[in-house]
Amino acid sequence: MKDYYKVLGLEKGATKEEVKKAFRKLAAQYHPDKKTGDEAKFKEVSEAYAVLGDEKKRAEYDSYGRAFNGGGGGGGGFDWSQMGGFGAQGMDFDLGDIFENFNEMFGGAGRQGRRGHDISIDIQLSFHESIFGSNRTVILSKHSTCDTCKGSGGEPDSEMVTCTTCNGQGRLRETRQSILGNFTTVRECAVCRGRGKMPKHQCKTCQGRGIEKRNEEIDIKVPAGIENGEVIRMTGRGEAIQSGTPGDLYIKLHVQPDTHIRRNGSDLVRDLSIKLTDALLGATYKVDTMDGAVDVNIPVGVKQGEMLRIRGKGVPSARGGRGDFLVKIDIALPQKLSRKAKTLVEELRTEGI
Repeated sequence: MKDYYKVLGLEKGATKEEVKKAFRKLAAQYHPDKKTGDEAKFKEVSEAYAVLGDEKKRAEYDSYGRAFNGGGGGGGGFDWSQMGGFGAQGMDFDLGDIFENFNEMFGGAGRQGRRGHDISIDIQLSFHESIFGSNRTVILSKHSTCDTCKGSGGEPDSEMVTCTTCNGQGRLRETRQSILGNFTTVRECAVCRGRGKMPKHQCKTCQGRGIEKRNEEIDIKVPAGIENGEVIRMTGRGEAIQSGTPGDLYIKLHVQPDTHIRRNGSDLVRDLSIKLTDALLGATYKVDTMDGAVDVNIPVGVKQGEMLRIRGKGVPSARGGRGDFLVKIDIALPQKLSRKAKTLVEELRTEGI
């Protein structure tokens, strides 16, 4: 774990102004265009300032040893506009403008490709649906790939021509003068979105954006044996983005409990109340399972809390097969005895039962 304070030559209690001053000094010293330049050091001090120059990220770093909101990730999330404008040698400039594409130049988010936002929704399931699976359909209002142009931004069969803005390079290079020297930035061409080509005739449905906001019907297959709180991920079914990869759709499942049946891993459990005489002499009871009613034989002398197993009537497994259905015995003791019943029980006592 890097010590960002040491990187900037500061103590932990340094003020915000001290952090900014230390960064300016080191950034000017290590800028790659300087004789004393060191690209790795320049990136390191910039990364340190990205965290310590932001109050929220600095608080997270001081508490947990890292910043969770984009800090500490190779310059990711660094807002150069925090530096504001300052002058030297009669020259005013804005570091936020100069380093607008810092992430892209040093392997940040710009090189990882554009990606749409993820979408998260919640779905309620009955207990039966969670055991045997279900098919659900939801309608989401979101940005989706244009059906007319399939994301190209052009009319169907439209010819692709070279972008005149970037001359087919997909990138625009700009060199600006600053206190740190000449600084060259390379940015994605906003006209062709880095493709270098663009359709000759713009799609009329999406006005060339390749995406459109609409209601989209999405079929969700809920697998058998799902548990409460589990999340299904549908890759590419989130928000679409122009010239990029769509985000993902996350579906969190909430299972409503059953009145009588509960789950225990791959098994299902149900309580069965039986009479004392049936516990002593044995009997047959009908028990409602997830597959319908099943006859369960109560063995002679069954004990309180004993589990009777019905094989293959439990939760389906993704690997095939099913768990078991367990019947938990609850012997119901009579609250009052008639004179005759009391006499019979007394006789049982004399038998040592």
